[in-house]
Amino acid sequence: MPRRWVAAAACLLALGALACESGGEASPRPTGKPPASGTPAVMAALGDSITAGFASCVTLSSCQRNSWSSGDGLRVESHYQRLLDRNPKLRGKAYNHARPGTRAAALAGQAEAAVRNRADYVTVLIGANDACRDDVDAMTPAATFRDQVDEGLRVLRKGRPKARVLVVSVPDLYRLWEVGHTEPRAVRAWRHGVCPSLLADATSTAPEDRARRAKVRDRVEAYNDQLRAACREYGSRCRYDGGAVHRVRFSLDMVNALDWFHPNVAGQGRLADVTWRASGFD
Repeated sequence: MPRRWVAAAACLLALGALACESGGEASPRPTGKPPASGTPAVMAALGDSITAGFASCVTLSSCQRNSWSSGDGLRVESHYQRLLDRNPKLRGKAYNHARPGTRAAALAGQAEAAVRNRADYVTVLIGANDACRDDVDAMTPAATFRDQVDEGLRVLRKGRPKARVLVVSVPDLYRLWEVGHTEPRAVRAWRHGVCPSLLADATSTAPEDRARRAKVRDRVEAYNDQLRAACREYGSRCRYDGGAVHRVRFSLDMVNALDWFHPNVAGQGRLADVTWRASGFD
């Protein structure tokens, strides 16, 4: 998230990413061949504030224990918790390198950390901050995004060629605006600089504001196209979630009540469920 978000965060609730309506999303359609069977002994989580569990502990800060991927808390049935049930030797070997504000440009550095951990299962959720900029002109171009994702995946493939990799789609940020722009508390929070490219002037129906939101929606869809293609190019050790996270229909009770942007505990749990079904371990 841009620095303005962090400043805003001091006044808000917790970035409860991706709000959408609850109910009936389609079953995930993961792509790629299932990786070889076996439970990992070490895992690593890469990405941004969503995977860092930002604002899921009632404060505007990272709360990794609630991460959908590597969390070890009791309130989210994370990938780590599910894998730990299968392999007790995994205990204490789930490393979370996700950081709030991270964009795809930083993915390679996080991947290097995962290689140092000797991770044999790596989750990747990146892209929301590439779209959430001060204005639409500052959004990361889709081609640049792809290059940066490819760079991160190359680091993993070279350093941990036998590791399983799960690449997760970018949540439907536009749905957050759809379900939140009629909620006065959310609109007030967003005015402090939460994802301004999408959420600035949230109640405006002016053509230029509608067009701006559509550009953010389209850019996120383009990022997901590139994530799918990057995972396919990686090979059989990579699985894409088939757009499962993007299809999640979050409701406002699944985002925090501080910045009305990031997932709360319930939202993190929903992410854990849909990504687990796409992981190849289920």
